[in-house]
Amino acid sequence: MTQKRIRTFALAIAVLVLWVALPGRARPTKTPEKWVATWASSPVPPDPDPDRPILNLQNQTVRQRVRISVGGSQFRIRLTNEYGSSPLLVGSVSAAVPTDAAGVQSGSIQTVTFGGKNSVTIPAGAPAISDPVALPVAYGAEISISLYLPERVTNPTGHEFALKRAIVSPPGDHTHDEKIEGGTEDSRSVLVSAVLVPAQPSQRMVVAFGDSITEGYKSTIDANGSYPADLISRLAKMSDNLRLAVVNEGIGGNRLLGDWVIPWMGASAQARFDRDALALPGITHIVLLEGANDLGFPGVKMGQLSFADPAHIPSADDLIGAYRQLIARAHARGIKVIGATMTPLEGYEVPGFWSDAKEAVRQDVNKWIRTGGAFDGVIDFDAVLRDPDHPRKVLDRFASKDHGHPNDAGYQAMADAINLALFE
Repeated sequence: MTQKRIRTFALAIAVLVLWVALPGRARPTKTPEKWVATWASSPVPPDPDPDRPILNLQNQTVRQRVRISVGGSQFRIRLTNEYGSSPLLVGSVSAAVPTDAAGVQSGSIQTVTFGGKNSVTIPAGAPAISDPVALPVAYGAEISISLYLPERVTNPTGHEFALKRAIVSPPGDHTHDEKIEGGTEDSRSVLVSAVLVPAQPSQRMVVAFGDSITEGYKSTIDANGSYPADLISRLAKMSDNLRLAVVNEGIGGNRLLGDWVIPWMGASAQARFDRDALALPGITHIVLLEGANDLGFPGVKMGQLSFADPAHIPSADDLIGAYRQLIARAHARGIKVIGATMTPLEGYEVPGFWSDAKEAVRQDVNKWIRTGGAFDGVIDFDAVLRDPDHPRKVLDRFASKDHGHPNDAGYQAMADAINLALFE
């Protein structure tokens, strides 16, 4: 290369460097290479109801809130049409800092895009992940997510017991309204199944996997009262909380061995384990609390609907075999599984759910969880909740009115009993 060409080339480089460094010249934000789930909810089909607005959407906006665990400088939203029978058009999406179910903080609304576009069509059976949203969020913060559905959507994929109020708007796109006026409330969620944030070094993520007791059924609506939510509150007070994300993948009525009796009870734990646990980005640990409905459903009826044949109560070996399968599948991916003992069931208000024979199986399974050595650790929720004077029942001060699920105090006791060293 001649001296003249060298000088010309050097000048061009200098001009380029100066242009990039000019004041006010925005540099593109680099998208993180790794993400971790900070909130999740197991998608289920709805039980169709023509009179329920959130299950019959057309030219309306749904505003719902999620409470994350670990925070970050940005986040992504996972939408789902996994139980839809046709493509789903989402016309507009926004995210903001909520003030309540209907309102958001002034100036906090951010447009959510998908591949740079404000709308997205999600194929039947598929999810869709948004572009990063530049809205910083702290550990334990809430995010308000608003979805405008311009076309008729019946039976949207979602989660029956979200335990937070959602707002269904009057007609129109209200995704950028600071407050949705004149809407209807519902405690179901629709279409949102996960929130992701950039992963931190040495990040760990715990999936609480199970049935209604993991979900937090009977805890106070809007109070973040499930045991995973209480664990997040506990972690939020700790200086190193950024290292541990917690998500709740519980489904009311879910079973280890059988699929739904009612649609919102979801596919069996074995069928949904990959999607709801193993496939979540950043997962390192699973807390497995499931099996009570397998024992309880035989002999239970709702009107003419029989939940399970009363003659087919699963054995301890049946449930242990399912646990071993889930453990093996997790271990194949290097994921640890923490076994949680089944909580007391005697006194539950559903006729036929408890019997001496079912109790004997629960005791055998719990003994195996504690001593079998198959799990990477154990949380003895049974010991936390049981009445010392009547150990087959939940202690009254921890029992909800149905005497089967914990109340807020019971869920808090569960969260407080968790040894955080299990997640190292």
